[in-house]
Amino acid sequence: MRIFGRVLAISAILAAPGACFANPAWVTFNQPQSQVEAFDFIDVAIKVDQPDAKNPFTDVTVEGEFRKTTGNQHAAITGFCDSTDGRLFRIRFMPSAAGDYRYSVSYRQGDFVQSHRGAFNAVDRKRRGILRVDAKHPWHFIWEGTGEHYFFNGTTAYMLMGWKDEAVIRQSIDRLARLRVNRARVLLNGRPSMSLWGEPIVPGDEFSLSINPWPAKRPDDLSYPGFDYTRFDISHWQKFERLLRHARQRDFIVSVVLDWNDSREHPQSASEDEKRYYRYAAARLAAFSNITWDLGDDISLFRSLVWAHEMGTFLQKCDPYHHLATDHPTDNSQQDRTAEWFGFTSFQEWSRPQHGWMLKQREIQEKTGRIIPQTNEEYGYEDHYPKWARYGPPTASADNMRRIGWEIAMAGCYQTTGETARRGTGYWPDTGGGWVNGRGDDSMTMLAGYARVVDFLTSFDWWKADPHDELVNHGAFCLAEPGEVYAVYLPRGGDVSIRLDAGHYEAHWFNARTGEVTKLPPAEGPAWTSPPSPDQSDWALLLRRVDR
Repeated sequence: MRIFGRVLAISAILAAPGACFANPAWVTFNQPQSQVEAFDFIDVAIKVDQPDAKNPFTDVTVEGEFRKTTGNQHAAITGFCDSTDGRLFRIRFMPSAAGDYRYSVSYRQGDFVQSHRGAFNAVDRKRRGILRVDAKHPWHFIWEGTGEHYFFNGTTAYMLMGWKDEAVIRQSIDRLARLRVNRARVLLNGRPSMSLWGEPIVPGDEFSLSINPWPAKRPDDLSYPGFDYTRFDISHWQKFERLLRHARQRDFIVSVVLDWNDSREHPQSASEDEKRYYRYAAARLAAFSNITWDLGDDISLFRSLVWAHEMGTFLQKCDPYHHLATDHPTDNSQQDRTAEWFGFTSFQEWSRPQHGWMLKQREIQEKTGRIIPQTNEEYGYEDHYPKWARYGPPTASADNMRRIGWEIAMAGCYQTTGETARRGTGYWPDTGGGWVNGRGDDSMTMLAGYARVVDFLTSFDWWKADPHDELVNHGAFCLAEPGEVYAVYLPRGGDVSIRLDAGHYEAHWFNARTGEVTKLPPAEGPAWTSPPSPDQSDWALLLRRVDR
């Protein structure tokens, strides 16, 4: 029998032999929905009357099996405690296809077991779903739900969770989405242990540097919070879920960064405490379609490659949907590039120029026999000039960062950038925060420049094009699907000669700063030289075949 939206309550005394000596007295299962959209999730609540578990995060398990009534889609799902006193547990399942589903869920505490069966229907509302690697074009990403390709255009907002007013979090995500940013790196756990890298970020009534997934003896102590790793700070996780829900409405991916180097206090490496954290994160967050995992920022400074393989593999087992995962080292050789759990690279490479370096990463990846997307997620931040980066103003200006974004994209790769933090947080003019906490204002222009990269590349089937710089001269960069489309970037304008397959092509100039498009006379193969660009700044050219 199907049970839709009903509460099932059964006395613990009747639940199992020997249960008469046990509390809780009652366990109820509540399925509030009879229908859910594919790539949303069903949320079954388990309420416990008179809980007696000493630690509900370690002494109770909630497990379920969800199965589509037709076909072979099924999944084993782990639930989680959603209250500090053990009165509420949840188990979530995200269906990836429309149809009827049945499930069974069990609450287990020692010898006490209470079970429940239910059913629901999933409908297709064309949600984009989970981010995957495109099997046909594995340098690139695709949405599982719709099959659309995803142009990865990221930003860093490490401490977005530090805002006490969640309206600021929502407004920051909305602003980034309007600027064509579709992914942000956000800490689930982390706190700076020293300075804020010279940026005018001052914690206060509006913003905190303490991000606490566990209860802490000293929650505002940045160096020694005294975490209890056997329990979780429920309010923190619920706040993170609200962030994810808001981002999901905008098809905005959140990179869940599980730890980072600047924190002084970490769970012991590969310990039961650390694994409990990973299990809990997967149980709570994996049913959100709009996440990817990051094991940690600057991970090679406090964890090894052996650890990354163990914990990355462990996280993949905990996550029934196998969201894409990566980690972010300071030593780029310390990435588990051939492992099944490892979905895409997350480099930290601050050298200039970037184009040749990213091309080299494609070559290295190809030699492994396993192609995955290549991303540089930290190559500098706007107006940020650390001494060790070997550059200074104006190299990290908004305009130069935008140009580096073009270099990376024209290598067939992706990037994550970060806006200036010098507009300040808790410090005049107190309208920013940028790469530190995600807030920006209308004076910031860098991301609007990156949106032009997105506009240009997404105007054709960029995922079918590969780097072909050998087809152009004068230091230009070229992405091409030879015989079909040629995309060229000229860092300093001028003209360019392109070796084309025979045929007729329409041609356009693209202003890399404004996005303005100017039609050119038709081009013909096997060779064509463009007219000079309208000025000596950077421009792009797009040629498409028209005689097929």
